[in-house]
Amino acid sequence: MRILLVDDEAPARALVREYLAGMAGCEVVGEAADGFAALEAITRLDPDLVLLDVQMPGLDGFEVVEMLEREPAIVFATAYDEHALKAFEVGAVDYLLKPFDEARLARAIDRALDRARPAGAPLAAAARRLRRPLERLLFRDGARVLVVPAAAVDYVEARGDYAAFRVGTATHAKQQSLSELEELLDPRRFLRIHRSYLLNVGRLVRLELYAKDSRVALLKDGTKLPVSRAGYARLRELASAMIPASDRP
Repeated sequence: MRILLVDDEAPARALVREYLAGMAGCEVVGEAADGFAALEAITRLDPDLVLLDVQMPGLDGFEVVEMLEREPAIVFATAYDEHALKAFEVGAVDYLLKPFDEARLARAIDRALDRARPAGAPLAAAARRLRRPLERLLFRDGARVLVVPAAAVDYVEARGDYAAFRVGTATHAKQQSLSELEELLDPRRFLRIHRSYLLNVGRLVRLELYAKDSRVALLKDGTKLPVSRAGYARLRELASAMIPASDRP
């Protein structure tokens, strides 16, 4: 089993490497000290198993899992037990609470072998429902990872099997459906106005009648997006919810 060690503390990585040295069939193929380095190493080395810390600089362990396109088996290792439930919700093989000994690590390795999954099997889908609304979005640009505040997104357009995020004059792509994004993004800010569009309602200037029972949303930068009947109903509902009860007719 080819293993990648991800922990921001060098002594912790050294101890785990020492444990693994005594386990037949285990090969440490690399190490990373933060979330961004972990993403690069996983992409480059394609390990079978990642021993992943939760709290790290840059990206935390859960954000690393969310960004992965091809996901190896994941064993979380952390000093904080409050993350255990989420770890199993995202499909982690095991959850090691520091400090752990060699025997406990060996059991985690055995579980990984027992639960060997096909390459690319999704880990993060179940956890998305448990998250607070995303405050930042991560995009892969070659070997780089871009971090964009969710509030900076003007709208998201479905384009085949990926979503295009419009941020000012830039567009960032991500392989994700609008249905998934509806669950991830703040519903008070982002609204599905059409089967192909999620709108940051803070960018909306007004709705214009395009044809009978057909409307378009005019944004601050002059962009016009189609609004379906269901989308119009959602906009009206959101507008109504934002009016204090004492001011409603």
